[in-house]
Amino acid sequence: MARKNISSASSFKKGIGFSRAVRVDDRILVSGTAPIADDGSTAHPGDAYLQAKRCLEIIKAAIEKAGGRMSDVVRTRIYLTDAAFQEEVGRAHAEFFGDIRPATTMVAIKGLMRDDWLVQLEAEAVVSPDR
Repeated sequence: MARKNISSASSFKKGIGFSRAVRVDDRILVSGTAPIADDGSTAHPGDAYLQAKRCLEIIKAAIEKAGGRMSDVVRTRIYLTDAAFQEEVGRAHAEFFGDIRPATTMVAIKGLMRDDWLVQLEAEAVVSPDR
C-alpha cells in the first residue's frame, strides 16, 4: 500500500498532527478545509460563497498535488455554521462540481474552529491507478 501525505500551510497541522490530504493507492482523502487566506487569516469574512470558493481552491490544489483531478472527486462533505448559507455555498460547489456531481452531504453545525469561518469542506477522490 503506497501512501503519500500532502502537506498543508495551515498553522493547525503541527498542533493537531494532520495532512491537508493523504493519497493511499488510488484514493485521495482531503481533510476538512477551511477558508484560510495565504497569510493564515480567514479569507472573505462574512461571505459564505467566497469562503466556499476558497476552500474548494485549496482542495483542488491538494488533489492535484496528490496526482488527481477534480473530476476524480466522488464525495464531498460541506459543513455550514448556518443553514441559510446553503444556496450560496451550493452555488460555489456547483462551479467546481456541476458536471462531476459527487455524492455530497451538507449539514449545519453549531460552529467551526474560528468564529469567522462560515463553511468548511472535505473531499474524497478515486484516481485511475495509472496516475
